[in-house]
Amino acid sequence: MKIIIINGPNLNLLGKREPEVYGHTSFESYFTNLQKAFPQIELSHYQSNVEGELINKLHEVGFSYDGIILNAGGYTHTSVAIADAVAAITTPVVEVHISNIFAREDYRHVSLLGKHCKGSISGFGLSSYELALKSFV
Repeated sequence: MKIIIINGPNLNLLGKREPEVYGHTSFESYFTNLQKAFPQIELSHYQSNVEGELINKLHEVGFSYDGIILNAGGYTHTSVAIADAVAAITTPVVEVHISNIFAREDYRHVSLLGKHCKGSISGFGLSSYELALKSFV
């Protein structure tokens, strides 16, 4: 099984950025633990702060992978283009958020991506990624 985690803007700062919201662990450190916990999965990850690069990656993997875990960060609430990319591919996508988007600012309560995804997971910290992985296994 081949699954990729795609992270959007500012998620390269996990462990440094607003630790009271996002925790103290870097994504690279967490990803190593995920690989150990799911050795049967060919797991990779990609991060970009650039909307078009995220769309290009979705197009690249969206017809050949078994699953995509997508944390589009702030683009979740603003990017029609990323939502269109998710709708256009055949690989199932699980939308993930580290924080509970419904406990935050009103504009974060709306996901443009969600209706095109297999499911959405929000508010379980970095464990949200593990829950998404389990949904594919």
